[in-house]
Amino acid sequence: MNGIHDLGGMDGFGRVPHEDDATVHAPWEVRLRALVGIELATGLTNIDAFRHAIERIDPRCYFAVGYFGRWLAGLEALLVERGVLAAADLDALPGERVRVSPSDPQPPAAAVLGSLRRIERAPRFAAGESVRTRNAHPHGHTRLPRYARGRIGRIDRVHPAFVLPDTNAHGLGENPQHVYAVRFASRELFGDDADARASVCLDLFESYLEPVEG
Repeated sequence: MNGIHDLGGMDGFGRVPHEDDATVHAPWEVRLRALVGIELATGLTNIDAFRHAIERIDPRCYFAVGYFGRWLAGLEALLVERGVLAAADLDALPGERVRVSPSDPQPPAAAVLGSLRRIERAPRFAAGESVRTRNAHPHGHTRLPRYARGRIGRIDRVHPAFVLPDTNAHGLGENPQHVYAVRFASRELFGDDADARASVCLDLFESYLEPVEG
């Protein structure tokens, strides 16, 4: 899914503000972290569906409400979609509600206790092999960042299989796949103005990759 939330971010927004003590937050933020943890632990949703709910926040609101404001909007949207709360109940609360686009009809996203899985299928790729990322732009959730699509890299390491977020976020099954640490030259990703000595390593699912012929 393409949008302002895209992994890796977008440029042109200036310096990232730094907190001297990132562990100190407002009390409501601490309570919100606990509520999200309860929702995940009780099986109302999973981490991938929660991330996708945040992706669906109206772009104008996304920047205005801050990090934990996005958490709150995502949590509220999921509670309404799962039938735990009525939208009218939220609308009756004081303050303006953050707009979240409705999700496509789908089965509930099951809880996932950890993401590591054992599969019988052997890895398709090996360390040292060149691969190209697929130039795909899915409507739903994905962990393949937009800036790395259609780019050539080299496998650094083969990881075990993990739950695929692209299906798990939408209640379509875990579909576990091998994950690969793929190293890209910075200029492959960002053009000739990038540092020729630098590289970026991304952990990518097998279905994101295709072999480079020759």
